[in-house]
Amino acid sequence: MDYLYIKAFHIIFVVCWFAALFYMVRLFIYASEAQQKEEPVKKILTDQLLLMQKKLWYIIGWPGLIGTFIFGWWMIFEIPALLSQPWMVLKLIVVGLLFLYHLRCEMIFKQQKQGIFKDSSLRLRLFNELATVFLVAIVFLVVVKSQGSLVWGILGTIFFGALLMLFVTIYKGIKKKEELKSEEKKNA
Repeated sequence: MDYLYIKAFHIIFVVCWFAALFYMVRLFIYASEAQQKEEPVKKILTDQLLLMQKKLWYIIGWPGLIGTFIFGWWMIFEIPALLSQPWMVLKLIVVGLLFLYHLRCEMIFKQQKQGIFKDSSLRLRLFNELATVFLVAIVFLVVVKSQGSLVWGILGTIFFGALLMLFVTIYKGIKKKEELKSEEKKNA
């Protein structure tokens, strides 16, 4: 198969994998928050969210990961010199970390399926932003490719991650104020 077709399939599977990772953690957050609801709303929401998790994970998440790895390694098989490039080595390290992130999602998925919701909404929101940091790092590494620019890319990724954390903290503050106002209205 022509290298560009292999690369195109690799990119398609990467997009699918990231889409699943981004949405899966959002479903974890919603399922965790559903545990604060009263019955029967709690059960209805939890059942629906767990079903959505299952379909997303097995129809898009795992196939996205597997396709990414198959076509990624196929590209390296076609052009082994890629492994001699520093940016590729760093990219593979980040992809390895992303794979660990995926496995952590698998653990949370299994816990929630068993009715265990031990991660707070805030913790899951912060965890969700980690996938974005991995995405930014991988894109910088693949597009920039030079060592000098690579340093700026890594610094940019760290800055981007810090910015995301700031936005999550601001969001948490706004949500807390809304909850307090809602509570005051109930008590009035």
